[in-house]
Amino acid sequence: MRWRDASELAVLVLGFGAYFLVRGAVIDRPAEAYEHARQIIDAERWLGVYWEPRLNSWAADERVLAQTMNLVYFWLHFPLITVFGVWLFVARRHQYHFLRNAFLASGAIGLLGYALYPVAPPRELPALAQQFEPGAPADVLGYVDTMREYLGYAYQTQSTRPFVNPYAAMPSLHFGWDLLLGLGIARAFPRHRPVLALAVLLPGLQVPAVVLTANHFFLDIAGGAVAAGLGLAIAVGLQRWARSALGARSRAARRVARLLVGPEVVSHPPPGRPEGRRRAGHRPSTARGRRGPGSADRE
Repeated sequence: MRWRDASELAVLVLGFGAYFLVRGAVIDRPAEAYEHARQIIDAERWLGVYWEPRLNSWAADERVLAQTMNLVYFWLHFPLITVFGVWLFVARRHQYHFLRNAFLASGAIGLLGYALYPVAPPRELPALAQQFEPGAPADVLGYVDTMREYLGYAYQTQSTRPFVNPYAAMPSLHFGWDLLLGLGIARAFPRHRPVLALAVLLPGLQVPAVVLTANHFFLDIAGGAVAAGLGLAIAVGLQRWARSALGARSRAARRVARLLVGPEVVSHPPPGRPEGRRRAGHRPSTARGRRGPGSADRE
């Protein structure tokens, strides 16, 4: 393994490891999480889009539909992100770093949201209502966790407990990261229509999947889209900074630029600076500065 590959692996392990560890550490605020979930329900009622109870009830009664949404929710998210990320790293290295930065930046934004505004997902509301609001409305008490019901998968098992925050519904990075995944696929295959259709389908499928499985509210999805958009903006800013760092005298700045956006981007000089990295104090020779015999004829 080359040093560059090892450093990239370290960035990913540290970045995503920190994301899941911090995400799993902010879990001991159930009362706040329930109150915030009720606030989101009230907001959706006001907007006229509080459809989650009926959609979840419909899915819970249709085993095939529930299982399909469960599989979409689980397999068309982190496993697919991992596979595409590895392929992009090998085959499209210049695009990989940009997408990686967008994922890490949106993940940091998500962590900030989970810490400042913990929200319980719909599947957690029946149990929390028994603690904090025994007389809660029926549409709050009736949610069914379809993944637990039909797949036998529970988020709070002993093996996953250190990495899982049950009150991390807002923003929905399940949707936001699939949106970034779709954009990354579209950017990698701009002329392949079937692949472009898949790129559009991925985030589109996650909308019903996260709602019908009682994992998110519609406003969580909107929050995930905002987090993904901000992550993209940060990735663009980092790429522009790296290009401007080409002429920096600081070797440390150039190393940081390579780590953030990759040597494939840094090695391409920005418009208007064709020489790229230039040693401090070095002035390239010009026809005007050094004239040889016959130079006047060449002008």
